[in-house]
Amino acid sequence: MLFDGGFTFPNFLADIFSVFMFILWFWLFITVASDLFRRHDVSGWRKVLWVILLIVLPYIGIFAYLLTQHRGMAEREQARAKQMRDDLRQVVGFSAADEIEKLDRLKAAGSISEDEYSRLRARLVQ
Repeated sequence: MLFDGGFTFPNFLADIFSVFMFILWFWLFITVASDLFRRHDVSGWRKVLWVILLIVLPYIGIFAYLLTQHRGMAEREQARAKQMRDDLRQVVGFSAADEIEKLDRLKAAGSISEDEYSRLRARLVQ
């Protein structure tokens, strides 16, 4: 336990909160570190400086990285997700033309409405 005084409810809540904060920090650290090491636009020296900041001042380093790199992180994650989706489609044999044909059959059978058809077709063409 983190606090003296035995097992009391306030101590239990404080322990739970402390564990939650550690897990949250660890998750953010992994997210920031993985984004940092996947980047190709940052030199090795800048990566070393970020790592030193993350180790020496862990909370400040994580928050500084998130504040300064948040837009780039989101764009890189979107690009990585799109690449993974395209790779998966290629491996599985997904074809947008096949899926559009299936949608046409569902529409002709009356299983989906015109709005659903339009929405799903737009997502496939995207």
